[in-house]
Amino acid sequence: MMITRRTFTAALSLTGLAAVAGVSPFRLIDEAFAQSTKAATAAEVAKPMSLPDMALGPKDAAVTVTEYASMTCSHCAAFNEQVFPKLKAAYIDTGKIRYVFREFPLDIKAAAGSMLARCIAKDDAPKYFAVTDLLFKTQAEWVLKDTTEQLKRIGKQAGLSAAEVETCLKDQALLDKIAADQKYANEVLKVNSTPSFFVNGEMLKGETSLEEFAKRIDPLLEKKS
Repeated sequence: MMITRRTFTAALSLTGLAAVAGVSPFRLIDEAFAQSTKAATAAEVAKPMSLPDMALGPKDAAVTVTEYASMTCSHCAAFNEQVFPKLKAAYIDTGKIRYVFREFPLDIKAAAGSMLARCIAKDDAPKYFAVTDLLFKTQAEWVLKDTTEQLKRIGKQAGLSAAEVETCLKDQALLDKIAADQKYANEVLKVNSTPSFFVNGEMLKGETSLEEFAKRIDPLLEKKS
């Protein structure tokens, strides 16, 4: 790998990400305060990141779903294969929601995969989603084998030369931006595992089912109509 583990760890400041939050003594909170907190979270989720958001669906959609994922996360890969296509067909392709994908790399190889996806897609969101889909589907190949060579192979399929992939994986500025966004997600939004989702500011953790998304999304769409 062209990115050293030391550089990656220092940049992403992963210390403490696995800490489990205790139960708040203020859980018996009144509804008005709960609603204002949710609104504040939604605004914080929507804040511009260091990297431009990769998103599908209309910008003015009543509902925005934001996913934080690590490219080496098997649960993220399972969600991508089993749930995301159904969610896309039901809500994204129909123009009902906006779907944002954000990188939350949990290790050096995940960071490399995210960097390659950014380099291949540039500002083309559909292309970015296509590359992340490929990376998830071939996760066992490029994570468990010679990662650099496997990423060169994937890059070649997308039109990049081996030299261009190497340049991409050595891009410290790109890594720093991914690191900054991950740090913000952890410290401000309290993301500490993948996949994590926000539905208009409400956090959902783990391999969320289509039915669970529908429970959150449908009432918001009805309220808008």
